[in-house]
Amino acid sequence: MKKQLLSALCAVMLLICAVPMASAQTGDAARRADALTVLHLLSEDPGRDLTAPATRAQAAVLLVRLAGGEKKPDTDGWFAGFRDVPDWARTAVNYANRRGWISGVSNVQFDPNGHLNADAWCAMLLRMLGYSDKTGDFEISDAAAFAWRIGLTGRQLIGILSMGDLAEAIYDALDFCYKGTETTVLSRLMDLGVCTASAANALGLLNKDYTARQLADRYLSAAFQLSLYETEEQVHDEVSSADASGFFISADGLAVTNYHSIEDSIKATATLLNGETYEVERVLYYDTGIDIAVIKVSRTNQSRRTTSAFNHLCLVGTADIRPGDPVYAIGNPLGLGLAISSGIIGSTAHELDRYALPCIVNSADISRGSSGGALMNAHGQVIGVTSGAYTYGNNMYLAVPVDPVMAADLTVSGWTLKEVKAIEAAKGKD
Repeated sequence: MKKQLLSALCAVMLLICAVPMASAQTGDAARRADALTVLHLLSEDPGRDLTAPATRAQAAVLLVRLAGGEKKPDTDGWFAGFRDVPDWARTAVNYANRRGWISGVSNVQFDPNGHLNADAWCAMLLRMLGYSDKTGDFEISDAAAFAWRIGLTGRQLIGILSMGDLAEAIYDALDFCYKGTETTVLSRLMDLGVCTASAANALGLLNKDYTARQLADRYLSAAFQLSLYETEEQVHDEVSSADASGFFISADGLAVTNYHSIEDSIKATATLLNGETYEVERVLYYDTGIDIAVIKVSRTNQSRRTTSAFNHLCLVGTADIRPGDPVYAIGNPLGLGLAISSGIIGSTAHELDRYALPCIVNSADISRGSSGGALMNAHGQVIGVTSGAYTYGNNMYLAVPVDPVMAADLTVSGWTLKEVKAIEAAKGKD
């Protein structure tokens, strides 16, 4: 009887746990759509169906609103030439076409009711933000992957998009900067008077303290799994000797990891959250005592596709950290895939013989394989590099301060991994 009762209870619990997962996805889109309505980016529509497929005309209207174009709807008398655009979308389509953000399916047809796929929408959004497929920033067939790769979208969009997908993508874009500037989409909308700072603040959009989920959405794609190879045989057989972690600090592929992660390796590859793999080209800086290395990751992946940019993290160092501050660690624990954990700082300057600088002791969980990951503050800025733990301690994880990287000269040509291995081997013989 007890076994039957336990089985029934487990079944009920599984059912209860399963329901929120499905409803949470719908709820996320609804909450974000409500926020966009408050910001005047979505029209109020009590009967709107966020699960309905988005159309090309709807995408054009939302894109122009996101750009603040409805506040200054000057099209210079431009007529795109499309004969099938309904009145409610005509101004937006002309505006976006005039600026090169959208195009038709022919010279006279826009196909306003056509379903919108992820690459088409992301291409529109990227162009609005200043990226260009014509100059090689991205390829239309790779637009959704590129948007995710640079942190524009919180997840890689695929297939035909729903209105809920569009709402989430627009919401994610609000704190993204226009290419080559520090101006976010939201700040420009406020400058244009589309929305007010008080409305944005009431929605929590001006609060720079992120939740763990918000950080994961925005920055988990800036981290990568680092696969290490120590012998030519391992390289030939494509069998790595160890896994570690790393994270990008620039759009062009500069990244940080631990020195001990690359120690003794002759080759390394970085695998992103979506499975794309890029080879490590050079080591630009390393310090064995501090246990930090800065590496240059190729922008051409193993499928021979080149990206113009990576999502990346900002370094702030340890000057302002205090015990009790919340922190978040992102990395590749146990080689099982990229993950995020949260905790607090226990000590800001813990002395250890193993390290030349005092370490940050914190309770954000890491495991073997997390070495070289990022330790971030609540603003999503890197303060340290996750490096180790006390074996017999309870939640006593170690991170080395990232400050030396901020002072390093990263314009040097650097060394290959083989050269670093040879240099350190020669030092060991002295």
